Amino acid sequence: MRQGRLSMSALELIQINLFSPVILCFFLGIIATLVKSDLRFPEPLYQALSIYLLLAIGMKGGFAIRASTESGILLALVSGIILSALIPLWAYPILRFMGRFNKADAAAVAAHYGSVSVVTFLAATTFLSAIGVHYEGFFPALVAVMEIPGIIVALLLIGRSREEPTPWFESFYTVLSGKSVFLLIGGLAVGYVSGEQGMTKVEPFLIAPFHGVLCLFLLEMGMLASRRFGDLKRVGKFIITFGVLMPIANAIIGILVGSLIGLSQGGAFILGTLASSASYIAAPATIRLAVPEASPALYLTSSLAITFPFNLTIGIPLYFTIARWLIPA
Repeated sequence: MRQGRLSMSALELIQINLFSPVILCFFLGIIATLVKSDLRFPEPLYQALSIYLLLAIGMKGGFAIRASTESGILLALVSGIILSALIPLWAYPILRFMGRFNKADAAAVAAHYGSVSVVTFLAATTFLSAIGVHYEGFFPALVAVMEIPGIIVALLLIGRSREEPTPWFESFYTVLSGKSVFLLIGGLAVGYVSGEQGMTKVEPFLIAPFHGVLCLFLLEMGMLASRRFGDLKRVGKFIITFGVLMPIANAIIGILVGSLIGLSQGGAFILGTLASSASYIAAPATIRLAVPEASPALYLTSSLAITFPFNLTIGIPLYFTIARWLIPA
């Protein structure tokens, strides 16, 4: 059965992805906004859902690392850090010279693409589960470390051009103390220290309801993304093109890196998906504080209204198809 699924066409993979509950809930959120429904998530509920997901991801990763006998964790972590740090270095000049962005806007958008989207990662793992493909269990740890380097590199790029640059350690502290990075790293530590016995105790709350909570979160994300669709007219054709082509290029690079360091087909696909994603939690919070002169209409619209929906709908099956071409099962 697994072989049959692996031989599916790209169109069949797209259908499997689009008809999964989490993606359908994302579309439901978009429709709710388009029809002007009075459906709203109270802000405390949205915060509670995001805290739940981030902590659960971190703890699941900690449990998996503690129980894992897989080799290559350190190499994968180092590769993820380097890849995350390098992405802004080619995104920035493209935005600066081809898109003619000012330095602050170019660095802000580059920071979002250097960081990663946790929900895109979850959608990718859900997709692999649906088609029965294995991937390495240490990837939640990779999500945690890949949140940080790209933001720091982008802040260093903009910091050099300022008359009064923000001290790098303040920017670093802002990233580390932000809820997404703090909960991911903290959850990893808790999961690793508590081990299998700890997982047994929290499984009814953190593991079993996970995908149900993810459906609720994607419903809210659909509404949030659709509210930014109106900004597409203002950001111009370049940023729309960038928001689609940059993820594809980054995904191919990530898949090739995964292949070079010996990851499985599913693992290389996830690394490529992480490289393709753009942050809309850690990066916006940091950029808003560290680069207030940057335009939210550019960096939020590109990451949340363009790249995020593209990755959820077309990107994930496309990247898996590329991984199948490049890496034997």
